[in-house]
Amino acid sequence: MALLFGIYPGGLSGAPDGSVTAGPAERPDRITAALDTLHGDHPFLVRGYLHYSDAAPGVVQAPPDPARYATGRRRLDLVLCFREPGSDLSGWLDFVRAQVRRHAGRLATLQITEEANHAGPGGDGGFPAVRRALVEGVIAAKREVTRLGLDIRVGCNSTAIFDPAQEFWTDLGRRGGDEFRAALDYAGLDFFPDVFQPIPADRLAETVGGVLRLFRDQSLAAAGIDRTVPIHITEHGWGTGAARPYSRQAEVLETVVRAVDDLSEELTITAYEHFALRDADSDHDHPLFQLGILDSHYRPKPAAGIYRKLIAELSVRATG
Repeated sequence: MALLFGIYPGGLSGAPDGSVTAGPAERPDRITAALDTLHGDHPFLVRGYLHYSDAAPGVVQAPPDPARYATGRRRLDLVLCFREPGSDLSGWLDFVRAQVRRHAGRLATLQITEEANHAGPGGDGGFPAVRRALVEGVIAAKREVTRLGLDIRVGCNSTAIFDPAQEFWTDLGRRGGDEFRAALDYAGLDFFPDVFQPIPADRLAETVGGVLRLFRDQSLAAAGIDRTVPIHITEHGWGTGAARPYSRQAEVLETVVRAVDDLSEELTITAYEHFALRDADSDHDHPLFQLGILDSHYRPKPAAGIYRKLIAELSVRATG
């Protein structure tokens, strides 16, 4: 099954202490040039994040104005992050519907909440109403998409969950029921093998396959989500740094993407997105600051060439 590829085109990400990484400012001209080189004429996703909170008005965007990069063959994969500590969802649901209307012409996919199972850096799971926000947000977004007759896929995501009870996905299925399942066009997985826990190189492909099968056969099944609902790899990356060479990043990227491709038919995986285009700060040694396939000054690492090759070989073909 051919894959739709994509990338988070920014550099800023969550730091180990939960703050946002500092580093050189984004350069939209350099980002656009790098994206053009990366995917050529193939359809491609650019992933952006908007943070919603009634308690802190003003929408945080990463990268700034992500929709600017959704031009030509590129379309927007927009993530609406729920960072609201309260329980009133009326403003959130208005926000969800408004983003459908605002970005209608550029949106390919709309993800409701980010890692709602995960309360650590980068996840929405620490906010008490997040599961309601996910379920009700998916339903509200799908209704708005349908009302307007738009070609936008609505989904949600999680990190890999190894809890045998799969409490998170079981709870989503119970809360949302058939209406939620019918509204869900895809389910996303964020995973970073060999970043937070070392994996021997000769076991990486096997480990990736195990995580993907776990997500399909246990996590999504626990919510009653049909096997025909596609899986999207919504975030994957491998940070460089001390004792983490550029050459190994390229090897990990190729191993993971080929493992995803090998299982795409069996598990109905239709999209893969890399995190990230450039390092947050290549002078900072922690791997979470060096997840890019470019360094923080937009100079390509070997992984950039590998990703370009994989896109050319495995991508869905352009139409029209």
